[in-house]
Amino acid sequence: MAKDIDRRIVSDLVENGVDFVTSVPCKQLAGVLEVLEDTQAIRHVPSNKEDEGMGLCAGAYLGGGKPVIIMQNTALGVVVNTLATLIQFYHMPLPMLISYRGEVGEPVACQVEMALHTKAILAQLNIPTYHFHTPVDADELPGILRHTAMCRKPVAILTDASFWSAPE
Repeated sequence: MAKDIDRRIVSDLVENGVDFVTSVPCKQLAGVLEVLEDTQAIRHVPSNKEDEGMGLCAGAYLGGGKPVIIMQNTALGVVVNTLATLIQFYHMPLPMLISYRGEVGEPVACQVEMALHTKAILAQLNIPTYHFHTPVDADELPGILRHTAMCRKPVAILTDASFWSAPE
């Protein structure tokens, strides 16, 4: 069931002109995906894999759209090549709303390993990274979206378990 923060995130996407979102399912992001399904202003196309989603976002951007990808950090290793050789090389603005699995509060032990590498991979790729710990951190989202469009670069927005489990 969607929470206020899920509706707020989608509202910020709409208000900042995002018109295309692709996603790979994630339990932490389920509320956002639920709200997206009922949002006429954004076309939501689920992906089978995150690198496929990057390609869909590139196509949306080249077709004049403003895309966002929604994914887990555990797939970051899968998208490194696509990020570097497609998104970054062609200067495509791509906000990546990423559930940061493996942090404190994570109930699944195998998620921890990729959490240890997530920020280092993003830093190695010179991708600006923002980490949302509490719902108040989402106040930054509109500015992040505008900055990403202006500089034509991908940006990572990490949302951890404490962000999604915060009381409303």
